[in-house]
Amino acid sequence: MQALWMILAAFSFASMAVCVKIAAAWFNSSELVFWRGVLGMVFMWLLARHQGVGLRTNYPSMHAWRSLVGVLSLGAWFYAIAGLPLATAMTLNYMSSVWVAAFLVGGALLAWNPRTGPLRQGPHVLAVLAGFAGVVLMLRPTIDQNQVFAGVVGLLSGLISAFAYMQVMALGRIGEPESRTVFYFAVGSTVAGAIGMALTGVSGWTWTHAAWLLPVGVLASLGQWCMTRAYSHGATLVVASLQYSGIVFGAFYSVVLFGDTIAPMGWLGMALIVGSGVAATILRSHAAPDAPAEEH
Repeated sequence: MQALWMILAAFSFASMAVCVKIAAAWFNSSELVFWRGVLGMVFMWLLARHQGVGLRTNYPSMHAWRSLVGVLSLGAWFYAIAGLPLATAMTLNYMSSVWVAAFLVGGALLAWNPRTGPLRQGPHVLAVLAGFAGVVLMLRPTIDQNQVFAGVVGLLSGLISAFAYMQVMALGRIGEPESRTVFYFAVGSTVAGAIGMALTGVSGWTWTHAAWLLPVGVLASLGQWCMTRAYSHGATLVVASLQYSGIVFGAFYSVVLFGDTIAPMGWLGMALIVGSGVAATILRSHAAPDAPAEEH
């Protein structure tokens, strides 16, 4: 059942991305982040209440930092979804595990003393190289010249998501419940979205268009709930690796719903990114066996 919950979570996040892409025709990224935050905040409050988890925290600064980097990643991802083929935007966001592996390699290099022996980061290096090779293969055949900026923003969304994930790990180590962490992320999304709306303006409102905002928040919350259920009995490699089924769902939606054409090099790039992400997840599990779930 844990594996099934993770697949349902990945399906929910991919379905949310479809709604974001459709809604982006009428709403800017700030508005999408705001409404995702509002609905997520309500859902996580109900979930925390059901679990008997209080929302008061002794670590407000850590939650503030996690919310800041998380909102930046979310806004960048929504921008990429609007400007790129859905499969490309989904895959770039799932690069966060590869970025974490890159950070581990960089940290090991900085701390390495040649007198203590050889550097044992070969598997991490291979995972990182495979991931970035996949990015090159995927971006070159699948995006136009006018989509390059959106591609860079999508790549940054994965990078910033890695910073957010490391902060989530830090919160988990000091005993903060995941539902509390996600609740404050939703609060941060709401506040950041409102500030963005104040600066960029609010789009014209029609109920037909606004109807797409509801599934953005509902599907994101459903995905988070399913992911929490998947990890409820402890993280396993199978469950953690199945999060990458979101890329498969994203590719399916991209081709079937939006008529996108993915070149063979693009499919190969996606496969490399999935493989490197799974490898990075496995390698990370050895260093942090009880690592929390990654959010999207």
